[in-house]
Amino acid sequence: MLLRQPLAAFRRATSLTMLSLLKLPRLFTVQQVPKVFHEDSIVAGYRHPCSSARDCILSLFQLTNETLNIWTHFLPTWYFLYKLLTVVLIGDVWHDAFTWPLLVFLLSCCVYPLASSCAHTFSTMSTRARHICFFFDYGALSFYSLGSAIIYSAYVVPDEWVNTTFHRYYVSLAVFNTVVCTALACYSRLGLPFVHYNHDTIKRFSEYQSPKLGKTIRIGAFAYPYLFDNIPLFYRIFMCSGDGCTVNDANVLHYYHTALAFLTAFLFATHLPERLAPGRFDYFGHSHQLFHVCGIIGTHFQMQAIEMDMKLRRQWLSTHSVPITFSGTVGAAAFCVVLSLGVIYIFSLALLRSPTQKSEKGAKQ
Repeated sequence: MLLRQPLAAFRRATSLTMLSLLKLPRLFTVQQVPKVFHEDSIVAGYRHPCSSARDCILSLFQLTNETLNIWTHFLPTWYFLYKLLTVVLIGDVWHDAFTWPLLVFLLSCCVYPLASSCAHTFSTMSTRARHICFFFDYGALSFYSLGSAIIYSAYVVPDEWVNTTFHRYYVSLAVFNTVVCTALACYSRLGLPFVHYNHDTIKRFSEYQSPKLGKTIRIGAFAYPYLFDNIPLFYRIFMCSGDGCTVNDANVLHYYHTALAFLTAFLFATHLPERLAPGRFDYFGHSHQLFHVCGIIGTHFQMQAIEMDMKLRRQWLSTHSVPITFSGTVGAAAFCVVLSLGVIYIFSLALLRSPTQKSEKGAKQ
């Protein structure tokens, strides 16, 4: 009996501790969180705007308006990582330069959903954390754009464009576009650092003063590099005819991922279906969830099409196309990452320097 009482007390204390650890964070409505956290036509399911890292992680197992946004990108990351490791472990990537563009593309496919899921997970830690999280999200999307350009240059470019001036400078222009894309996307949130915002005040250039302008800039920031990167593909599958065109079984898969890419852009720009019934799609079926799903499926079809092109055209491209070099693949990707991180650092610097919580107070007003 003497031993049972302390044992029972220990069990009760342990149970209470476990319950407190597993207690899920409280959710809020749109009226209860600062405007910077608002999502168009999403009424409920918001997390606390100053959540701890622990609360953010616990919210992964709680139904919020961000839960499916996180999981629809986090789970596919592991599938893309599996594809990357398969190429690295099975192929002779160290000596086979023809696989280098595929490695860069698969790496970008791993990075962008992982960055997105992390951004959605930890974006409610503070106002500053929200902006910085999505700065990295934009940089990752830009990197994916460059990965697509590198692999299109290597495997997808139509026969009659091989070795043309456009083909030789295509990747270099894509690197430039990628950095511009990152800068414009970051600019669309707050404007210019130390001009529209600094450590004392945040004027909310676009998100508060001109939300439509900010949204338009952000859409343009990603639409422009996408359209440029796909010039060879669009010409090949929509315009090219006669000799010099590349017609093979991969074209059908290219049609699929192109259609899904435009559907993804449509969902991102229109906020459908939640705009038609605010509050009805807070947890399931809102545009950002559908945007994530369509984007991932589109990337899957894109990957299949590229692998097929790589297999079917390898012999011809190895003979006729420009040589695949380290500087034009891995080097270009590394250079782009360094420049994009520099852009993110500049845009984040003013927020990170904040010695007080004035920026947080300004966001709640």
